[in-house]
Amino acid sequence: MDQVKIGKFIAECRKNKKLTQAQLAERLGITDRAISKWETGNGMPDSSIMLDLCNELEISVNELLSGEMIKMENYNQKAEELLIEMAKKEERQNKKMMFYENVIGYTSSITFIILMFIVGYFIENTIVRIALFILAFLILIIGISIALKIEAEEGYYECKHCHNKYIPSYKQVYFAMHYGRTRYMKCPKCNKYSWNKKVLSK
Repeated sequence: MDQVKIGKFIAECRKNKKLTQAQLAERLGITDRAISKWETGNGMPDSSIMLDLCNELEISVNELLSGEMIKMENYNQKAEELLIEMAKKEERQNKKMMFYENVIGYTSSITFIILMFIVGYFIENTIVRIALFILAFLILIIGISIALKIEAEEGYYECKHCHNKYIPSYKQVYFAMHYGRTRYMKCPKCNKYSWNKKVLSK
């Protein structure tokens, strides 16, 4: 989706309705700063406000996300193109978050190992050793917890039996047996336990 194109389209539709940014913002219950941000291509309307915005501008969500008016004969094609584009965007975002998960997980693990090595071989003061020991475990626990939260929330897990793709709870991911990003969990659709593989998009 081209944010600049969408922003110009919002501005054009608003002007056609003879509304100022302040007037449109008032109708939507937001600030005119938000409208300005959209129209300059520096942001997108939240999904929670998208329908209200479309109603005020008398356009469809499809047209809003395309950044142009759509003829009826091209409507289905445009809808399919948008769905594909949104799926690709979601996959890119999930890949990015998976990269962050790796960075956080490996960094916290390596930091833990280094601190434990320092405690074991270089520190003689008991209080300092205890403090570093506690710090090492805190870094590991916090780092792994954040990494697992990212893994739980980004992308989907695919059931080996029914191929349902779902987002599990953090608790499920945390306590599930695993190898890599494949975890032994119960599918919410078929209620069977299996090794569910991580996938980035539906």
